[in-house]
Amino acid sequence: MLAGRVVAFLSLTWGAYQSLAVPRVAECGLSCSQGFTCKSHINRNIFNSFCREPPTSMPGSVLEALALSTAMKCTPRDGCSLLLLVNASLTLHEGLRGLEACSMSLDTQETQCQSVRVPRASRRLQVGQQLQVHFDCFEVSVAQSLYVTLRTVPHFCGVQLDQRYHVEDCADEDLGRNVPDCFAGKLSYWVDRSRKVVLVQVPESGGPDYYVRLCLKWFTCEDAGAPVRVTANRVSRRVSLPYKQELPCLCLEGWSATPDAVRIQTCPFEDDTETLWDAIRYHPGSQALSWEPACPMSGRVSLCWRPGPGPQCLELEHSGRAAHSRVQYPLVDTQPQLCLKFSTSLGFPVRCPFEQPRFPAWKMTVQLAPAPGHLRVAFFSPSPARFQVCLCHRGETWPPACRRVLQATPIPAGDPTEDPAVAVVDIPGDQACAPGTCIQGRRTDVQFSAPQQLCDLQCAATRGTAA
Repeated sequence: MLAGRVVAFLSLTWGAYQSLAVPRVAECGLSCSQGFTCKSHINRNIFNSFCREPPTSMPGSVLEALALSTAMKCTPRDGCSLLLLVNASLTLHEGLRGLEACSMSLDTQETQCQSVRVPRASRRLQVGQQLQVHFDCFEVSVAQSLYVTLRTVPHFCGVQLDQRYHVEDCADEDLGRNVPDCFAGKLSYWVDRSRKVVLVQVPESGGPDYYVRLCLKWFTCEDAGAPVRVTANRVSRRVSLPYKQELPCLCLEGWSATPDAVRIQTCPFEDDTETLWDAIRYHPGSQALSWEPACPMSGRVSLCWRPGPGPQCLELEHSGRAAHSRVQYPLVDTQPQLCLKFSTSLGFPVRCPFEQPRFPAWKMTVQLAPAPGHLRVAFFSPSPARFQVCLCHRGETWPPACRRVLQATPIPAGDPTEDPAVAVVDIPGDQACAPGTCIQGRRTDVQFSAPQQLCDLQCAATRGTAA
């Protein structure tokens, strides 16, 4: 009956304590109820300990109450910080040597533990009495989610109390005015794109020093420049942070110079995705085309070719790749029609890296052949290459279905031909000039090539026709 009244008293007292604004404390320290002697013990991780069966004389309700609350400690030099107050109530048993409380962050899994021991002489005198323990304070951060466990020393199986707890956030008026972590949300900044710098104005906090930096946000935020420390007595609170590229994952991060400070992030360029698709590289020696994401993304990238001047780009077979890491295509033909198509969480652009004049490309022409009734497809290339020709028929779908394949015959070096062609192939005119027919040429000595094609030839005027 007495235990029930103690629990009720604790619930009423600590419930009222938590309903007030976050209280201030001058100092933290271990204390026990009057008549008991308690001593702190070296911390150990409660989650790595093994339990033992409790004595038959120990009631299951020996641990009566666990109450948690937040307090604020402020000093002129360090400003204000947040602390977790842990209070426990139990009935002292002869088999108990003390208590252990552990606080685990649900975000980082970091654990803090405190052990309290009751000396043997005090235990013998107070067996069966109610003991109230106020643990030393645990350091916590704004808006932190915690899992607090109270266990006996030694640890008896099934004898424990657990509670989840969420530390107040910056919406609490008292915290918003005093805790440095809350000032990060009030950082003001602007971007000078001509100078490629982010200008940050750190507010006056009256608290500890403050850090700001630019970082690339992947699984963690990776440094994109050295952090800048803004000291509490610094006259100018403005900081200039240079950057190289305007990327959607380039973020501004700020935090106070206190242990486990909450870091607040904002990303000034989160809508600027255009630069992501420009990281395309071509390596002439290996003829490899590569692209690497500068920011985390999910989706797909593939090679495609444009059959005409419109936006349509047809995907090449076996070219689909996951877009979350570096993509490389070996032996790629440098055709203007060959493009990269992106279908990702950050956009759906098409980029054609070989449209620039500095990339020499082969040409295909169709003209009358020396043999009567035939057309000659000729290929001109700045370097040795092999080609093939397909006859394709347009139906209701696009692209046209291609069936017959003809290999172009290379022209030997020094052959006194009229045109400096690399390879030629002759096609019967009645096949090439049939309605709905397209002649499609493709390079075959590379792994990825965009075709060129001519459709609906006017066979009476084919001399000099070029793709």
